[in-house]
Amino acid sequence: MKRIFKITFMVLATTLFFASCVKDLDTLPIDPRDMTSANVYTTTSGYKKVLAKVYAGLSVSGQQGAAGNPDISGIDEGFGEYLRGYWYHQELTTDEAVIGWNDQTIKNFHAQTWGSGDVFIAAMYYRIFFQICQCNEFIRESSETKLDDRGFSGAERAEIVKFREEARFLRALSYYHALDMFGNVPFVTENDPVGKFFPTQIRRDALFNYVESELRSIEPLMTPARQNEYGRADQAAVWSLLAKLYLNAPVYNGQDKNTECITYCNKVTGAGYALEADYEKLFLADNSVDNQEVIFAINFDGLKTRTWGGTTFIIHAAVGGSMVPADYGVDGGWGGTRTTSALVNKFNLASDQRAMFWTDGQNLEINDIGTFTDGYAITKFKNVTSAGGGGQDKTFTDTDYPLFRLADIYLMYAEAVKRGGAGGDEGTALTYVNALRERAYGNTSGNINANQLTLDFILDERARELFWEGHRRTDLIRYGRFSQSTYLWPWKGGVSDGASTAITYNLFPIPSADVSANSNLTQNLGY
Repeated sequence: MKRIFKITFMVLATTLFFASCVKDLDTLPIDPRDMTSANVYTTTSGYKKVLAKVYAGLSVSGQQGAAGNPDISGIDEGFGEYLRGYWYHQELTTDEAVIGWNDQTIKNFHAQTWGSGDVFIAAMYYRIFFQICQCNEFIRESSETKLDDRGFSGAERAEIVKFREEARFLRALSYYHALDMFGNVPFVTENDPVGKFFPTQIRRDALFNYVESELRSIEPLMTPARQNEYGRADQAAVWSLLAKLYLNAPVYNGQDKNTECITYCNKVTGAGYALEADYEKLFLADNSVDNQEVIFAINFDGLKTRTWGGTTFIIHAAVGGSMVPADYGVDGGWGGTRTTSALVNKFNLASDQRAMFWTDGQNLEINDIGTFTDGYAITKFKNVTSAGGGGQDKTFTDTDYPLFRLADIYLMYAEAVKRGGAGGDEGTALTYVNALRERAYGNTSGNINANQLTLDFILDERARELFWEGHRRTDLIRYGRFSQSTYLWPWKGGVSDGASTAITYNLFPIPSADVSANSNLTQNLGY
């Protein structure tokens, strides 16, 4: 496994880097010595290669995959990868995951005892803003003025404009992550000067308004739902992010936006998506093939997007004990991540096919987080195909990671209806939830009735359907059950039976180094 020893952060001076990245974007690396805006942005192909690098910011963390030359100096590329950091923050802090390693402060995540000097929080924070800077640069270089100066017109110009809207979506996605995890953050756009300056801090409610306005602005300009290349954002990705933004609005700005959430869920459900018949296939090495459920994914390729983060981390780290690595399409297990009994106990283990747990030699209860056999292992993500074959590589995985999929939309719709949003229908909400349960049970034996469809049931169903997909921390905070709460899980608060923690932990701190360096920043309360 990749370990982290020392972290110092230095954002590289330029964001014009390229890498072989998102599957099906058909891109090639460019020699960084040849890169200037004068020669890179001369063709639509050049623009597309830069766009590929922007997408790659979610999946890889450097210029040579796992081999070196990181985007952000001084950080191990595995721990510095976007998805791995996001997964840590959204899963290790909850009842869905623990990790047995002793890498610096990693165990503080599950105990909810982190501080403003935490190296992993800093890694996520700087990765978010490096991604935002890449988006800003692309947006700046694809402005109307720049396209006029470079003589683009007709179909070529229209294609670059589409690229620009996708970069705006990716920036909105990262600002959403900043909004959700850090609250009040530095704020920069393409309109800010290039070069060294100290960004001002934007309030959380104002950042909500910005993300909303950006998404609403690009919505009609994006490629129609299900019409873009696989791995690229379209209108449905915009709708999905808006639905999630609106569902969590009471946390972000104190406003009820459930009606708006329903509106955008309806746009997605009306766009022709369908549930994948086999739940397991959603998390296999060929999950990009004939997939009608996934709306937007972070893509991985064992040959082209090599990283010690992403699904390479998620799959390897979950294998240990008596598990056979080859069964998961990898050449070895890292013996790190498991789950708690709080998640396991939400399932009907005998009938629910989503209960993907390895129990042989594993203890249900966790006496020692550092012992892999304490806690059930998770078998959800695998580097094997639906036909039983392996991925292209046994170390680096092909399995894509779904950020938005139809099942999540169904559950968001149901929750927004139960929270009183207008324009929804309780019968439709029940139909959506039962569709997920029929897939999980293989028949109607797990179906529920209208009286059983409560907000508490929906929260538990989200755990059953979406565990390890990066939603749990946000869900628990929305329900008031993350930190200062009577809802406890093993080792929450660093106590074996779980303990309530300070509401401070509903937000992560801005890294102390950034607060010290930028007098415009005020630290989040409690840190």
